[in-house]
Amino acid sequence: MVKNNKISQKDSFWLPIIYIVSITISLVVAFLILGPRPEGMAGKLDVSMLPTVNATLNFVTTILLLLGFIFIKKNDLKKHQFVMLSAFGTSAMFLVTYVIYHWFKVGPKLYEGEWVLFYYFILITHIILAALILPLALITLYRGWNMQIKLHRRLAKITFPTWLYVSITGIVVYVMLYI
Repeated sequence: MVKNNKISQKDSFWLPIIYIVSITISLVVAFLILGPRPEGMAGKLDVSMLPTVNATLNFVTTILLLLGFIFIKKNDLKKHQFVMLSAFGTSAMFLVTYVIYHWFKVGPKLYEGEWVLFYYFILITHIILAALILPLALITLYRGWNMQIKLHRRLAKITFPTWLYVSITGIVVYVMLYI
């Protein structure tokens, strides 16, 4: 528990781990997507269905986030906890399938529509906030799990709209590229 702005011994253990895990995952994802691939990886696995899977996971995450918000407004803590952990789970599944897709496909799919500035605004803000959402979500979940309600609420006011934006813009990017 945090008292008088001092970090507890438990926090001083877990918060650095959350930061290290977040940075490590972000760097690994960046390397897997942008870094060199071994010869012959592209096309070795049919990943053509994964953009649809990813958009579906983003949609489910969006619904879960909205349900979590509704449940906490109704003071239904158990349902709130369940759907927020589920939202984290669907986001984690998204991350895994996203990395698999980018590892096995050949090059990025280019946007060919008429809304180029809008598309790149959405894409760039989505990418930046997606990198930030991992530590935000982990710390928010950690605070809630440990019943640090004041700190959880304060951080959730940033995490919730950011996570929601990332989920929705993930769907928008999919629609603009594939539909």
